[in-house]
Amino acid sequence: MISGLSHLTFIVQDLEKMSRILADVLGGREVYGSGTKQHSLSAERFFDVGGLWIAIMQGDALPSRTYNHVAFKVSPAQLDVAKAAIQKLGLDFRQSRPRVLGEGQSLYFHDYDNHLFELHTGTLHERLAAYKKLDEV
Repeated sequence: MISGLSHLTFIVQDLEKMSRILADVLGGREVYGSGTKQHSLSAERFFDVGGLWIAIMQGDALPSRTYNHVAFKVSPAQLDVAKAAIQKLGLDFRQSRPRVLGEGQSLYFHDYDNHLFELHTGTLHERLAAYKKLDEV
């Protein structure tokens, strides 16, 4: 029935700050901004991030931080570039969980509204193979 992911929507207090994260850290391109028009619940902007539609809408920040997150696939070389962009925006990093050898590397950061993002170098296949090796020991 489901043919794929349609879009992700994040509610943020400041559209401009989140736009910088989507563009500078994730390499996204803004494709729509509502400006003074309101076709939905609030002011909104749409981005194309690696072929994924990400919508941001103005509203209240999340009340707290959790481990709920969205992970984006990146190459190992892109991790250092992203880390520099995250630091430039003054965002908070979250310590990575302990990793199993072979499952890939991750970089976690929070946006200004308590959303958690992960940049990850591995794939599902690699993670399952790494877990299988552990289970065989």
